[in-house]
Amino acid sequence: MGISDQFKDKAQELADQAKQKAGQGKGEAKDRTSRARDQRSDSSPGMKDRAQDAKDQARERFDR
Repeated sequence: MGISDQFKDKAQELADQAKQKAGQGKGEAKDRTSRARDQRSDSSPGMKDRAQDAKDQARERFDR
């Protein structure tokens, strides 16, 4: 086996490893996204009320 064949084999091996790691990263990102959505949906009712109160207060201040 020549040196060029060794480089090609190593390059292919590294490319395969990169593809595997990229696939794993996508799965982890999806998990983080779904966890963030769950947390956001859990806290949304309280946050919506606070936002509505702030909006009402701002309207009261500027309507004078």
